[in-house]
Amino acid sequence: MKWEDFRQSDNIDDRRGDDGGGFGGGGGGLNFGGGGLGIGTIIILGLISWVVGVDPRILITGAEMVSGGRAPQTQQYVEQPRSRNAAPPADNTGRFVSAVVAMNEDVWKDVLPQQAGVRWKPPVLVMFDGVTRSACGTAQSAMGPFYCPADQKVYLDTSFFRDMQRKFGGGGDFAYAYVIAHEVGHHIENLMGILPRVQQAQQRAGSKAEANRLSVRVELMADCLAGVWAFHANKRWNVLEVGDVEKAIRTAQAIGDDRLQQAGGSGRIVPDSFTHGSAAQRTQWLKRGLEGGRVDVCNTFAK
Repeated sequence: MKWEDFRQSDNIDDRRGDDGGGFGGGGGGLNFGGGGLGIGTIIILGLISWVVGVDPRILITGAEMVSGGRAPQTQQYVEQPRSRNAAPPADNTGRFVSAVVAMNEDVWKDVLPQQAGVRWKPPVLVMFDGVTRSACGTAQSAMGPFYCPADQKVYLDTSFFRDMQRKFGGGGDFAYAYVIAHEVGHHIENLMGILPRVQQAQQRAGSKAEANRLSVRVELMADCLAGVWAFHANKRWNVLEVGDVEKAIRTAQAIGDDRLQQAGGSGRIVPDSFTHGSAAQRTQWLKRGLEGGRVDVCNTFAK
């Protein structure tokens, strides 16, 4: 994937090297400690916890059963004020992330109003090491990248890219860009008013399985929106190179709920517990966005 010559985004909060974001007394949050969740088991746990209207500890417990980890403990904290680093990242990874965010901004500022009639407002992407704070609670690397609707920020420990290579058989710049674009896709769902509606539907759900199915729809729509972004980025700037799409598809397959459950110890696949979609579903919806670049084909909630 070509990215080196693209502009850098101003919406980067580089907290790498910080001390973890400032712990203190006060409001409620979640502490994902003790090496519980494996990276990729829940890619956007912060989103689900906020959206679904179900006690997030229940969702986490389901993932812990797959990974063999421990359930989280409640922790009290207040997020300390912080200012964004003014200087753009100078390292190669930081520059890559910043360039991909900028490409998302440049695509969606035109596509979202034109195709969905929604005004684009860019999210901030927070890069961190190990642990930091978000309005959705503690952000840890073991959660994987996630979007927090409460502060409209994407959280990314860039060590996740190394784990994609080692654990998921993925890797490559476009596969990494797909992960970022997926989280931006959740921001778009928020701007479109979908996330609040899903939250209400989750609160009315008659079972955990029904609530999980709504969560899967949110995830698959974000996969599709990532494909829409890639379609337009390639159309405008010819960024894709040979093999890029295949690498992104392998990544989508590797982080399907069925693949993660198979690798989780017992090898059992429990579809009612899916929160992100199967490998086949994730591949299908990513391809759907890639093929036409249309937001309207990403409506996973259509009857």
